[in-house]
Amino acid sequence: METLPAYNVPQEDEEIRAFLAGERINPHAHSNDYTEDLRRVRREGKCKGRVHIVTRPLSDYLRYEFMYYLPHAWAGEDIRIMDITDRPNPLAGVQDFWMFDKTEVVLMNYEADGTQISREVHEGDATPYVEYQRIALAQSVPFEEYVKGLDA
Repeated sequence: METLPAYNVPQEDEEIRAFLAGERINPHAHSNDYTEDLRRVRREGKCKGRVHIVTRPLSDYLRYEFMYYLPHAWAGEDIRIMDITDRPNPLAGVQDFWMFDKTEVVLMNYEADGTQISREVHEGDATPYVEYQRIALAQSVPFEEYVKGLDA
C-alpha cells in the first residue's frame, strides 16, 4: 500500500526533471528489470500488486509515477488506485507497507518529504494488514480504469 503523494527518491531526480520538461516514455516499448521480473512472477502463477491512495489534483510525482504504471500493469502488476478526494480515507493513519503471502509485513518509514528512513519487518500479527489490504482492494479501481476517468 502506498499512501504518499510524493516519494523523494534521488535516483529518480533526473527522470522527474525530464518528465516535467515534457519527456515521456513509450509505454508499449518500455521494458526494464522490474517489468521483466513482473512477467516472471506472472509466469510462475504468482501475483504482485499495489494500491496507491491518492487525492486530486495529482502531484507532479504521481503524474510521473503513473507514466510507469501502465507498462507495469501490462507486465502483470495489479495496480489499483483509491481516490479519496471527495470522501473520508478509511485507511487514514495506516502507513505504507508491503505484505507477503498475507503473513509477513514490512513497514515503510518515511520523512514528511517522502524520503525513506527505513523498512522494518512487523513482528506482530499480520491480521490488521490483511484487513487493510481487503479495504484497499474493495475501495479502489484498476489503474487503467482510473486514468480513463481522468480524461473524461
